[in-house]
Amino acid sequence: MINIPRELDSLTARPGVARFLSEWGNLSANVIGEVKTIQAIPSPTFDEGERAAYILQRFQAVRLLDVHQDEVGNVYGRMAGSDPSRPAVMVSAHLDTVFSRQTVQDVRLISQTERLVGPGIGDNSLGLAALIHLADRFRHPPFELPSDIWWVATVGEEGLGDLKGMRRAVETLGVYRSGGRLGVVLVMEGIGLGRVYRAGLGVRRLRVDITGPGGHSWINADCPSAIHRIVELGAALVNGVQLPDKPRSSFNIGLIEGGTSINTRAALASLSIDLRSEDRATLTKLENRVREIINQENPPGELSVSISVVGDRPSASLSADHGLVRAAVGVLEHLGMPTPEPEMGSTDANIPLANQLPAVCIGITTGRNAHTIEEYIDLPPIATGLQQVSLLLLLAANHCNDWQEWIAG
Repeated sequence: MINIPRELDSLTARPGVARFLSEWGNLSANVIGEVKTIQAIPSPTFDEGERAAYILQRFQAVRLLDVHQDEVGNVYGRMAGSDPSRPAVMVSAHLDTVFSRQTVQDVRLISQTERLVGPGIGDNSLGLAALIHLADRFRHPPFELPSDIWWVATVGEEGLGDLKGMRRAVETLGVYRSGGRLGVVLVMEGIGLGRVYRAGLGVRRLRVDITGPGGHSWINADCPSAIHRIVELGAALVNGVQLPDKPRSSFNIGLIEGGTSINTRAALASLSIDLRSEDRATLTKLENRVREIINQENPPGELSVSISVVGDRPSASLSADHGLVRAAVGVLEHLGMPTPEPEMGSTDANIPLANQLPAVCIGITTGRNAHTIEEYIDLPPIATGLQQVSLLLLLAANHCNDWQEWIAG
C-alpha cells in the first residue's frame, strides 16, 4: 500500500514541484478572470453549445493534443505522457448550468468578504476555468508525467441531462482494464473544497403522464380531467411512499404540469418524481412501490396513464481505503485542511464509478447558494484548490497501475 503522506512530502520537497505549486497564488487572478468570461456565456442543460465552443477554442489556444468535440457536445483535449502504454487520467468539469438563457448573468464582487456572486459562478464556471488553466500549466511542467491526461468538459450533468456527457466520455475513452485508455477520473466542481466524494448517490427519475379527451369546464363538466387525476395520484403517492430510516433515501414530486386554461377540463397532465437512496436495492424497492401505487390508482376509463424513466444515475462507490480516496484525503491534509470524511453525492463521478473506474469528485473553493442567483464563491481559497488538484493529478498519473490492481482485486 502506498504511503501517501510520505510520497507527498517527497513530491513537494522537489524544487520544481514546490515552485509549480507556489505559483498558483500569483495565477489565481487569471483564473478568476476566466471564471467571469465563462459565467457570462449562457449554458443551460441541452443548450451548452456556445460555452462548449469557447472551451474548444481555449483548449486549442493552450496547445492540447487531439482537441475535438463529440456528437453529444463534450469537448476533449489530451496531454501526452511519457508512457502511452499506461492507463490515462481524465480531469473533467461540466459545461451546463441549471439557469435558462433568460437568467441575467450579472456577477458582482463583494470586496469586504472577497466573494464573487452570480448564477452558476461556482457550478460550474470555476470548475471549467480551473480545467483550462490546469491544462495550460501541465503542458510543460518541471517534471515528467508517465500517463496521458485527458481534459474533458462534459454536457448534461445537471437535472434531466442525466450525466449523458460523462456516459459518452467513458464510452469513448474506455476503461483501461477492458482494453480502453482510462484508468482514473478526477471530477471538478467549483464549490466543495475540503470535501471528497467517493460514492455516487443512486437517483431514479420518473415522469407520469395522464391523457384524456378534455373539454369545456361547463359544457363537458362530466368529462374526466387529467389534472384532477394527477392531483389525486400525487396525494396517493405522498401518503403511500414510506421511506426507511436507513439507508438514507428520499422521495420528491418536483414538477406538476398540464392543462390549457382555467375553464378547460385538462386533456394532458404530468408529474415528475425524483427518487434517491444510498443503497441500490432500496432505490429499486422505492421505484417498485411508486409503480404499484400508480397502478392501484389507475382504474379503467377514458384517462390513460403512462410511466417513463427520465433519469437514471447509478449508485456505486470506492472503498474509503482505495488508493485514490486515500490520496484525495491525504492531499487536503498535506495542505493543512481538516481531514474530510469521504462522502456520497450525485455527480459526474457516478458514471465512472458504475463502470468500476476509480473516480472522485473534488471542489476548487468554498462557497454557497448553488442553483440560485445568489450563488457565490470565496476567492482566497482558489489557489489552494488548484494546488489540491495539481498534487492529486501527480499522484494519479504515477499510480494509475496500482489503483487498477486494487479495483481488480
